[in-house]
Amino acid sequence: MLIPGTGDGSRPRDAGDVRIRLVAAGAAVVTVGAGLGLRAVAADGVAKYGGDALYTVLLLALVVLVAPRWTPLRAAGTALAASWAVELFQLGPLPADLSRHSVAARLVLGSTFNAPDLFWYAVGAAGGGLLHTAMSRRRRNPATGDTPHT
Repeated sequence: MLIPGTGDGSRPRDAGDVRIRLVAAGAAVVTVGAGLGLRAVAADGVAKYGGDALYTVLLLALVVLVAPRWTPLRAAGTALAASWAVELFQLGPLPADLSRHSVAARLVLGSTFNAPDLFWYAVGAAGGGLLHTAMSRRRRNPATGDTPHT
């Protein structure tokens, strides 16, 4: 079992990794707040599809939290793959069953497959990936050209 900071390979290599993880944790909190706010104020389509994009942005932030040295492309691709996997999981009966009994399951797994969601997950991965790339370039050390990503 991987537990951050326990010598299992997930321990931050340096202070830069700690900063990346703190920013990623903050981004996750902000993304959840944005998603909840969007649901509260936006119309049906905007709330639904904006929420889909933000779901993938949240997964991207969580990927960076766990793997701070991954490239933005790798982190965004992983978040997109996870989003698509959850959506395709909805083709079976289990997510709908769990969603009927748990709000948390409904928020994490959804309940029914909706093909347009796949596109909006890609939008979230692209937007989050671009933001992650921009932030990574800001962190790069101009003297050495080093970046914290491997």
